[in-house]
Amino acid sequence: MDTTGLSPELSRVVVFFEHLSRADVARLGEIYSVDASFKDPFNEVRGLAAVSGIFAHMFEQVHEPRFVVTSAFEQGAQAFLAWEFRFRMKSFDTRTLQTVRGATHLRFAADGRVALHRDYWDAAEELYEKLPLLGGLMRWLKRRANA
Repeated sequence: MDTTGLSPELSRVVVFFEHLSRADVARLGEIYSVDASFKDPFNEVRGLAAVSGIFAHMFEQVHEPRFVVTSAFEQGAQAFLAWEFRFRMKSFDTRTLQTVRGATHLRFAADGRVALHRDYWDAAEELYEKLPLLGGLMRWLKRRANA
């Protein structure tokens, strides 16, 4: 994403995530404050060590994880990012590229690092429906709910 026009804090976060590698997990302290909080559909943690653990786990669970930020908005010390998370499943079909679409709410601390990171995405639609066996059940439940 072109970060022209974004604050230095938000630009740093966007560039960091779009180029995130396994080795960069050790550098999360440059982006997150020591007492940062993180929440997504599967996790709710507080503290840099716990946030680092979530990203380290991501690299253990999927092949070639990559974030693509598609838009960014900010006001004061808060920002929202729209993104695509692209990866290949390790435990299933590793040939198929998967994409999860979501958004992130960020709040920056006074020192410019992330104090709050909250991800919003639909785990049922974006992940469960794509899994063998479970995907069929999730699609059936969705059809039943919409009937």
